[in-house]
Amino acid sequence: MEVLLKGGESKTFLFDALLVAAGRTPNVGSLDLEKAAVKYDKKEGVIVNDRLETSSKGIFAVGDCCTAYKFTHVADFMARIVIRNSLFFGKDKFSKLIIPWSTYTEPEVAHVGLYEQDIAKKGQVVTVQKDFADNDRAILEGETEGFVRIHTLKGSDKILGASIVGANAGNLISELTLAMNAEYGLGSIASVIHPYPTQAEAIRAAGDLLNKNRLTPTVRAVLRQVLKFQN
Repeated sequence: MEVLLKGGESKTFLFDALLVAAGRTPNVGSLDLEKAAVKYDKKEGVIVNDRLETSSKGIFAVGDCCTAYKFTHVADFMARIVIRNSLFFGKDKFSKLIIPWSTYTEPEVAHVGLYEQDIAKKGQVVTVQKDFADNDRAILEGETEGFVRIHTLKGSDKILGASIVGANAGNLISELTLAMNAEYGLGSIASVIHPYPTQAEAIRAAGDLLNKNRLTPTVRAVLRQVLKFQN
């Protein structure tokens, strides 16, 4: 299939299957929003600021009519932001939300945070991956297709983005979403006991792999000297 990209460039891709999920145009044309001085775009929908307030002060919008993240769980949290900002003088911002999503194909595909190409703009990307083919629960269930892939920056264990492909990916991504919200590093997840055998162990194993990769030759040399001193 030849795909025309933004900017006029075209690329050819090979697929076994194609999922068409083009979304819908926001249905706001019949609301006479002009009378309320609420600006909108026919394609993007109602225009809101980071507090989800429209161009008309005191009028807010949530959900598919005003965001590219057309998910039920996103609409829920947008509503929470609006309640706090409109009724309780809050200053919550939509841009602060860490949004996970999941596509319920077989296997499932889930993601949270930035993508590798976006993280690369911030520095050197470190990617760790654990395949479900190495996970005992996945082997027992006969669902070994897929992986857990997590991105950080070199010298840091802060999770900037993660993708999971496999059975129950939508459930598993929640642990990484929580870690990102709490600013809990991937290296620290490795120290959290996970029940055995579970698919979630793949996330802990990814943390182990990151910690192992951080043992540079210099660190190893220092540890050897420490052990010699202790002996």
